[in-house]
Amino acid sequence: MRSSFAISAVLLAAMMAVAQAYPSPNQAPNPNGPTQAQSGAPKQSPSSAPSASSGNPQAPSSKAGGHKVLQAKSQEELKAYQDAMSKNDPAQVEAAADAFAAKYPDSDLKAGVYIRAMNLYGQANNSEKMIGMGRKSIAADPTNPVPLAQAGSALVEGTRETDMDRDQRLAEAAKDAQSAIDNINELAVPPGVPADRVAAVRASILTMAHDTLGMVCMNKKDYAGAEQELQKAVDASKAQPEAVVYLRLSVAQDQLKQYPEALESANKAVQYAPPGSAAQNLAKQQQARLQKLIAASPPAVPSSIAPVTPAPDTPTTQAPAQPAPAQTPPSPPH
Repeated sequence: MRSSFAISAVLLAAMMAVAQAYPSPNQAPNPNGPTQAQSGAPKQSPSSAPSASSGNPQAPSSKAGGHKVLQAKSQEELKAYQDAMSKNDPAQVEAAADAFAAKYPDSDLKAGVYIRAMNLYGQANNSEKMIGMGRKSIAADPTNPVPLAQAGSALVEGTRETDMDRDQRLAEAAKDAQSAIDNINELAVPPGVPADRVAAVRASILTMAHDTLGMVCMNKKDYAGAEQELQKAVDASKAQPEAVVYLRLSVAQDQLKQYPEALESANKAVQYAPPGSAAQNLAKQQQARLQKLIAASPPAVPSSIAPVTPAPDTPTTQAPAQPAPAQTPPSPPH
């Protein structure tokens, strides 16, 4: 899950970068997203591009095509943003983000630099730093579904049973994930981006958010709630199925004794997992366990046939039924 979601995170960050600094003809190309010429989109007019022209500044957080488009208020602000976004070292981007936020505290682009730092820390597997950058991005733009989904996912993935602040982290993860779902229409999308790409990004956000809510429920042993949220995550990711989401769904259904449904989900997890991966190995374990459970279950008695009750004076000499497999469902990888 983490590896495939990391790819989604890069896509989401790129979309945000394009939306926040989509260059007008007199601006430098955005280092984190395609220019108009690269994307094949028609050139924007100065009135629709996120221009930093101080002579005719655009209103911040305006709407274009039904989506939020963020704007720089001056050429200097845009240049500082582009300089920060061009860095590739997470610590350098974090420092640049803090400096940008201090110099331009009211900037609409502030959250984007923290998103850049968040994704770079995620690629470096530094989850706590990723969470920290996510929190700063959310503070700068509380309705942006990108950091909300990613920070929530990182929080629940990085929380352990022994953490002193476990309950607080799970509550924060659930709040972020639900806010990402509630604010999905606040996704910043530049004009000219193909509708199918926008749909893919939205699906990634919703998959991540519902998966996070499902994992929060799993941590609380609310398996019914987990099954509902993970099913929503599966539905959102139909175009790009996630093996670990199916595996987590299987575990939740297993805990609810929905064995046929759990086996079907485990089969999907095996199907979609990369060959030889940890996710596939765990899915195969779950698959084998459920097959044994189902094989050991007595056949259902048709409702129209009354069960036969032995006479009270006839002692039973049958051997006791074999117990179901004792092992518990595998824990999906974090």
